[in-house]
Formats: sequence, structure tokens, C-alpha cells
Amino acid sequence: GSLESLKGVGPKTAQVAREALDGQVPGYLAKLEDEADSPLARGGERLRERLRGDCHLHSDWSDGGSPIEEMGRTAAALGHEWAALTDHSPRLTVARGLSPARLREQLDVVAELNATWAPFRLLTGIECDILDDGSLDQEPELLERLDVVVVSVHSKLRMDARSMTRRMVTAVRDPHADVLGHCTGRLLTGRGRPESAFDADEVFAACAESGTAVEINSRPERLDPPRRLLRRAVAAGVLFSIDTDAHAPGQLDWQIHGCARAEECGVPPERVVTTWSLDELLAWTREGRTPSGVTGR
Repeated sequence: GSLESLKGVGPKTAQVAREALDGQVPGYLAKLEDEADSPLARGGERLRERLRGDCHLHSDWSDGGSPIEEMGRTAAALGHEWAALTDHSPRLTVARGLSPARLREQLDVVAELNATWAPFRLLTGIECDILDDGSLDQEPELLERLDVVVVSVHSKLRMDARSMTRRMVTAVRDPHADVLGHCTGRLLTGRGRPESAFDADEVFAACAESGTAVEINSRPERLDPPRRLLRRAVAAGVLFSIDTDAHAPGQLDWQIHGCARAEECGVPPERVVTTWSLDELLAWTREGRTPSGVTGR
């Protein structure tokens, strides 16, 4: 049968696979590299070997394309010790964001899966919308129960820089916030989308002060933050989370793109929370404790 007959494989993915098997650079990836003005990934293997998990992935409960079980099993097969399921919050209706009731139901599903998956652990989580005033789009009681909370801007991306800065600083200072997702909101492909305007130094300073990690988003169409901001985040002393933002199992190995950019920009590996063990990660998200020798919340 054809590649397209496999579940979750569409024409674009099948074409990329065929070109790669023929020894070619897939046209889709070549196009992304052209639009990004530089290679997606060159190097990063050493840091990739140190990764133990991924703080940002989606399932078909929101806008992902595969069941929770398939995403978890794939993460384990890639060698992860843990991965965080972070489906969208209620406000993002276009992505089927989870209501409080659906999120509670998802927590039960994850608990059942984890009962049979040891030593791999699927962490409970959310990609929570940052609302206009910087508050988070989910009940505080539920956020308190989650292992990992990624906070991201998905609306009013073109608001003025002063308002956006205030919005993001308020969010990363929320005690429930663990990771600031794709901070500029840029898109490199298709019609593209420019970066949101904000005072990056002020936002990164707030992240460093509160211990909220800055995500290095590895999706080829995002590669967020850009290199110039990634270097400023390093100088600010923040923690980092190298994530895939995967919406399908085949995207869970995209972390190499983020690892390459992290190495290029001088990100210290010990400040990357996705290199930490499960116990170290949960000590950080639950109690604000970081491994010995690492600065943070």
C-alpha cells in the first residue's frame, strides 16, 4: 500500500518521506530553510543526547492529530523518560481547547495510561492562553493540579509593544506558569506572520526572576525565539525548555532543530529543563527547586 494509507500520514508527509528515501533533501524542508534564511538544524546532537523529555505536545483532544496513547508511546520509543501533554485551554475554540470538565476527564485518562507505562511517565499539563490582561485561561484549582503549565499568546498578537510586554510579564509571574511558549508568535512559512512587538529584555528578566522557562520551540515553521532574542535570553539568565510543540507522532523528533539553535546561541545545557530527570523537573514545577548548581525559581 501507499504511505498515504497509513494513519496520520497525508500527501505532504508522504512526499517528504519519498524524497528522503531517494536521498534528496525534501522540497518542503528546503523551502522552510530558504524562508528561515539558514539551515533548520546543523549540529545539536550532543545536546539532543542529553534530553530526557518534552514539555509541549498535543493530542486529538484539542488540535493534535493522534490519540494520547499514540503520542505517549512514541515519546517513550524516542527514548524520553517523560513528556508533558499540553492540549489547549478553553478560550482557543478553533483548536478545540479543553473546558475544565474535559481537562478533568483527561487527567483520569492520563492516570490510567501511566499505570501501565512505568518507567515512562506522561505528565499532565496544558498550553494555557495568556489573556489580554495577562491572566491565564483556566481555573486556578485545575492549574494547581497539573504537572506542567505552558503559557502562550494566541490572540491579539499585534497589540502595541507596551501592552504586550505588560501582558507577558504578568503571565510569566503567575505562580502556575512554568514555560513561556513560542514567545514572538512568528510563523516562517506560507503567508508567514511577523513577530509580536514587546520588550524582550523586560520579559526575559521577569522569566529569570520568577523561574519561568523560555521555550525554544522546535517546530520548523516557528523556530521561536529567533536567534537574536535567544542570545538575549541566555544573557538574562533564564531557564529554557526545548520542545517540539508536536501535533502528530512524527513531529516528536523535531527537538534536534531546537538543540542546534540552542548550541549555536550558547544555551548552557544545565539550564535546559528538558535535560532534567523526572524528579528534578517535578521539584521545579511543584516546589520551585532547581538541580544543584542551576539558577532559577
